[in-house]
Amino acid sequence: MPTSAAPIIEITNLKKHFNPPDGPLAVNKISMAIMAGEIFSLLGPNGAGKTTTINMMCGLLTPTEGDVIIAGHSVIKEPLAVKRALGVVPQELAIYPTLSARQNLVFFGKLYGLGGSELNKRVDEVLEFTGLTERAKDPIEEYSGGMKRRVNIGIGLLHRPQIVFLDEPTVAIDPQSRRNILDAVKELNAQGTTILYTTHYMEEAQELSDRVGIIDHGSIIALGTQDELMQQVGEQDTLVFCVPDVPDEFIDTLGAIQGVNKALHVDDEIRLLAKDGRTVLPDAIRLINEAGLSLQSVEVHEPTLEALFLHLTGRALRD
Repeated sequence: MPTSAAPIIEITNLKKHFNPPDGPLAVNKISMAIMAGEIFSLLGPNGAGKTTTINMMCGLLTPTEGDVIIAGHSVIKEPLAVKRALGVVPQELAIYPTLSARQNLVFFGKLYGLGGSELNKRVDEVLEFTGLTERAKDPIEEYSGGMKRRVNIGIGLLHRPQIVFLDEPTVAIDPQSRRNILDAVKELNAQGTTILYTTHYMEEAQELSDRVGIIDHGSIIALGTQDELMQQVGEQDTLVFCVPDVPDEFIDTLGAIQGVNKALHVDDEIRLLAKDGRTVLPDAIRLINEAGLSLQSVEVHEPTLEALFLHLTGRALRD
């Protein structure tokens, strides 16, 4: 991120309450700024409010309260000006399966107002950027999930937007396709594009982001650079024990070990947050063995964004 960057997105008291007063409060008065030229990740579990936030920011949903200023324009008062500045890559695929990649790009390019040689040039550039030139004439229905995602991304780039929103772009794709998409995000940002990237994958946010906003139950619970966020969790380690069939009451037993700050049961894993994981480790293993449980593996992780989420909420990111 450029050191002299100024805000290109300013979110003020953004709120979405569906069917008030009794309906769900999906986004609860979010306020934050995103700087020009940065990759900003909105990190949180499924259902945290990430997609609802994105949909309000690009004008697909009307906020219950608040506003978003994007590239100097209000999403409430100047929605068309906002949309011209944005490239939006939705979580759900928005492509026509019986058309080829080139035909899809031409169709959406015309919706953006492109035409003639300019449109053909941009389609060629986007196909090259997404690595789909050789398969450009094949129907989308013959593509893998990862290739479809890349077409989805390409559509959002056709009009050379200043800002690109990517909403969970790597969900349900293979590792190689995920790698291709993450590399494309970095390259796009290196060209000067501001990126807002939503994900529930902690490792993606750690790899990509200049800054991270952690969202839970519609509220931003932490925001900053990764170094700033790690200062909140301190020098705490996360111990992960793979132990099937753990009684819930046993989690309290592990949580009572001296030095353990939090204990959590997630699927077949026990997670302990501790100041010095290696000091806590022998006591935890002893108690697991004494309880007659099957300890299949042990891992000790240094502080991560997932550890911060656990520290702040008492839950794992994937809950």
